[in-house]
Amino acid sequence: MSKTRILIVEDEMIVAEDLACKLGKLGYEISGTTRYGEDAIIHARELRPDLVLMDIQLAGTMNGIEAAGIIGLEYDLPVIYLTAHSDRATLEQAKVTESFGYLLKPFDDRVLGIHIEMALYKHQAERKLRQAHDELELRVSQRTSELQAAFKEINQLKDRLQAENICLRQEVAREYNFGEIIGQSDAIVNVFERIKLVSPLNATVLLMGETGTGKGLVARAIHGCSTRKGRSMITVNCAALPANLIESELFGRERGAFTGSNAQQLGRFEVADGGTIFLDEIGEMPLELQSKLLRVIQDGEMERLGSPHTIKIDVRIIAASNRNLQDEISKGKFRKDLFYRLNVFPISIPPLRQRTGDIALLVNFFVAKFNKKTGKNIETVPKDTLDALQEYHWPGNVRELESVVERAVITSPGSSLRILDRFETSRKTAPVDGNVKALADLERDHILQVLRQTGWRIEGKRGAATLLDINPSTLRARMRKFGIRRQ
Repeated sequence: MSKTRILIVEDEMIVAEDLACKLGKLGYEISGTTRYGEDAIIHARELRPDLVLMDIQLAGTMNGIEAAGIIGLEYDLPVIYLTAHSDRATLEQAKVTESFGYLLKPFDDRVLGIHIEMALYKHQAERKLRQAHDELELRVSQRTSELQAAFKEINQLKDRLQAENICLRQEVAREYNFGEIIGQSDAIVNVFERIKLVSPLNATVLLMGETGTGKGLVARAIHGCSTRKGRSMITVNCAALPANLIESELFGRERGAFTGSNAQQLGRFEVADGGTIFLDEIGEMPLELQSKLLRVIQDGEMERLGSPHTIKIDVRIIAASNRNLQDEISKGKFRKDLFYRLNVFPISIPPLRQRTGDIALLVNFFVAKFNKKTGKNIETVPKDTLDALQEYHWPGNVRELESVVERAVITSPGSSLRILDRFETSRKTAPVDGNVKALADLERDHILQVLRQTGWRIEGKRGAATLLDINPSTLRARMRKFGIRRQ
């Protein structure tokens, strides 16, 4: 039987040599010794030891915890930490990398051997568990394929029935709306629940979602269910206002504040006093104005442009962005303190591709709306038309769907809704299993995005597994399945 090969990573060479001597006496083979975390990663890749003894404090720019995290993730090697200090903070930090134990200096020969054998046994057991997990996933996938084939037969029988009467379906759709927002999928129902929670309060709300997902509708729903519903809701599109006018538009101006200002003008905040102001595309607000907005949120105070007098205002703020504001912060385009003030109660609005089960309800609503607007009498939505709408990936989200349905209502010659040829050319033309592949691609991209966001940390309160709401072992299995490696 071959000897267990061990890599020693220790910045004190006397300690490293002593440790190598002890390991040799215990019957282990030393595959290499290094002082640096960067070299440890290279050794792990090239020499493939059976186990790594890693000092937490190392020479160079990378400490042992960082090196262990990469070695454990990239090369699936067990790591035992070496440390001269047993303070709780260091050990808690090291736990995130899922080490296989800690050894305090100086080393006891008997304890050293026991720790190594326990780590090897634990690592081998975990590897077998992962293998069993992967095999189980494969069997589930095969069974799922069989069920999909059965469902296909059922759906072929359903194809004999054309779409239901639009009026009847519109009555059903009314059971699944919140104000102007329509849907019954889990993703949109979660949005409804968050609207109900925050609406009665005066808390600042940050709406996040792609263009066309309905952030403005959510803002109106919050205002409409609030104690301020009897007052105005003022909407400001920060992306549409010219940079040189946005300050006077938001905060107002005095006569003579700048060339051409011949009269006093109230700002949008003053007009919204007692009500709600909706700041759409807040990520487009110039950096120099963000401090003034921060003061309004914190103190409820502002000054008109060209005036030394402070004005007290009482406004509830709802902000929205289709950008990742944390990315904007890292680029220096958005203030971190403003983000924290806006992000009191975040609501993430899902894109339409994540709530395809709501498309039928939305189509019925829009058909009824444009029947009334155009005087047409579209009564049915054929199944092939509805299938086309549900298969499309909707980069423009609900707003794009509304435009497509309006165009179809206008051009449909009879009482049955027909999609325009131009829309047909933009549909996905994937094979039967293309939807499964697309979902897998979407899952891989989402996991990769969260890993980058957390700095490739898997466990812990701010780890990727917590953000994804899955078990860390499941996340690692997904990473192996999709071939995701640290970049």
